[in-house]
Amino acid sequence: MTQAKHNTLTLLPGKMSLSELRAVWASDGKLALAAEAYPVIEASAAAVQAIVAKGDAAYGINTGFGLLAKTRIPDEKLEQLQRNLILSHSVGTGALVSDAVVRLILLMKIGSLARGFSGVRPLIVDTLIALYNAGIMPAIPAKGSVGASGDLAPLSHMTLAMLGVGEVRVNGELLQASDALKAAGIAPVVLAAKEGLALINGTQVSTALALHGLFMAERLLEAGMVTGALSIDAAKGSDSPFDARVHEVRGQPGQIAAAAIYRELVSDSAIRASHLVGDERVQDPYCLRCQPQVMGACMDLIGNAARTLLIEANAVTDNPLIFPDAAGGLAQIVSGGNFHAEPVAFAADTLALAIAEIGSISERRIALLIDATLSGLPPFLVRDPGVNSGFMIAHVTAAALASENKSLAHPASVDSIPTSANQEDHVSMATFAARRLDDMAHNTAVIVGIELLAAAQGIDFHRPLKTSPQLEHVHAQLRKDVPFFDADRFFAPDIEAAKQMVLKGELSASCKSLFTPLHP
Repeated sequence: MTQAKHNTLTLLPGKMSLSELRAVWASDGKLALAAEAYPVIEASAAAVQAIVAKGDAAYGINTGFGLLAKTRIPDEKLEQLQRNLILSHSVGTGALVSDAVVRLILLMKIGSLARGFSGVRPLIVDTLIALYNAGIMPAIPAKGSVGASGDLAPLSHMTLAMLGVGEVRVNGELLQASDALKAAGIAPVVLAAKEGLALINGTQVSTALALHGLFMAERLLEAGMVTGALSIDAAKGSDSPFDARVHEVRGQPGQIAAAAIYRELVSDSAIRASHLVGDERVQDPYCLRCQPQVMGACMDLIGNAARTLLIEANAVTDNPLIFPDAAGGLAQIVSGGNFHAEPVAFAADTLALAIAEIGSISERRIALLIDATLSGLPPFLVRDPGVNSGFMIAHVTAAALASENKSLAHPASVDSIPTSANQEDHVSMATFAARRLDDMAHNTAVIVGIELLAAAQGIDFHRPLKTSPQLEHVHAQLRKDVPFFDADRFFAPDIEAAKQMVLKGELSASCKSLFTPLHP
């Protein structure tokens, strides 16, 4: 997929990059499909029509679904079969998936169908593109998929919008799909043989939710490293543990990369220079000293998940698939199991581990900073402690969220439950595995935000000494919105402001070049 003029992305099926997926996640530009994709789509659709004309039973084309696959459907009922499939499978529940995730779902479904193995007409792909470009986001409930046989329920809700049934969201407002399509000049589609099944089979919802978790995890990783570096100076910690030689002899790539980032973040700190001589402490607590080891391991997990999810974003995952005959005869229809989202479930579970650990070590640094016996700072980071409680209960909030993340981090992929009268007897639970990442990311963003407030408070207590130029900029950015905590005040708005800095990626904005290698 390549960037074109006027904020339009031209999709070359199977060739999307992570940077392009991030761009779609972050903003609502326009989408176009490369012209060379259309002949392949047309050939695949023609192959389905040839199979129908031949009259042999073919799963998903002229049979029932799941355990009803042995039921032959007459040709005159094939359109009704596909419409009924969508209506009966639209059984999702829960909160609606965000527009950012819906954009990814639409993009990946377009890309998958456009590779020409799914047997849909160009009309289907063009209608999805039209919805995307008109800002018509299908109302997709987040719950109701077990991550095998594809994300059947949520993708059925996506497909409802194409039929002009149910609700959609336009500019944040819920509308009837029929009204939104009419206003945009988009005709509701009548599904032909196989098209309904092609639309709802696939891993696009679980993958989109996992990509959302991935992009959040990337921001959390950066923010956690920035706040961790700020905490080093707040606690007058040492930069010796970041010596490149220490990490080279171990050889873990994430650890080596993380140590290099920490060295840059704390470089030229006057606070560090002030205690190079005469400091009685020999070693810092692990939450300061072992940051490259912990955050580097998180970096490696996030990178591994990114590679898996990029492959899945470009994949064809519906069933059955249409393959052209090499000898020029009738195309073959092959039933398989690409809809089983086990790779996505594993990727989401590893992202959960990374998100939980970023928050866990951050919470430990908050605990260190408020403990005067460890940090050398005023108790609970406030003057006149006793009259003022300072950061006491802010730390309790961080601890509560870190503990909650421990439960949420339990792997979802080890669970399975049989469905469809035991025909679909092993499932991935990838959709839940990915969906819970948003809650975890918001929990960790609060924890890291509280650490930002605590570390900045510690830096202020060391004035007139300054931290490194990189971290001084971060400190100044925070102080534009959140003043020094001189006495107890309504604290929740400060925490929310810091959380938003984390979620928006603002903490690493001034030192983005340090983190650029993390974003292929």
